[in-house]
Amino acid sequence: MTIDNVILLVEDNPRDEELTLRALKKSNVLNPVVVARDGVAALDYLFGRGAYADRDLAVMPQLVLLDLKLPKLDGLEVLEALRTDERTRLLPVVALTSSVEEQDRIRSYRLGINSYVRKPVDFVQFMEAVRQLGLYWLVLNQPAPPARGA
Repeated sequence: MTIDNVILLVEDNPRDEELTLRALKKSNVLNPVVVARDGVAALDYLFGRGAYADRDLAVMPQLVLLDLKLPKLDGLEVLEALRTDERTRLLPVVALTSSVEEQDRIRSYRLGINSYVRKPVDFVQFMEAVRQLGLYWLVLNQPAPPARGA
């Protein structure tokens, strides 16, 4: 697996992080996963700042799984920053959230989210949702080519 097949999981809840990682592994998704536990850390990773200053910015994650309810900078603010920067505008971003707020879903789509998935409470349903996300976004989906001159 090459480094450009990374999944960026942006999740502040340790239980949901563990469940997501477990579900990916159980679904045979072998892509390396980078975890950012708040919105600032997610943007630092994506834009090569702070602890990620040495990261190769030519290599972007294949998929971003984004919780909306995050500390420091919420998921909608992260999404807005991604969609306003040419380097990350076309990155596949899936909201994987427990939010049931209709305005979160509407704003997510207005800001350019690729998909909005509510985290099922039931573990078996959660596993199936993550399995289907992995199958679609990492196997079936054809991502946009990398931005030129970024």
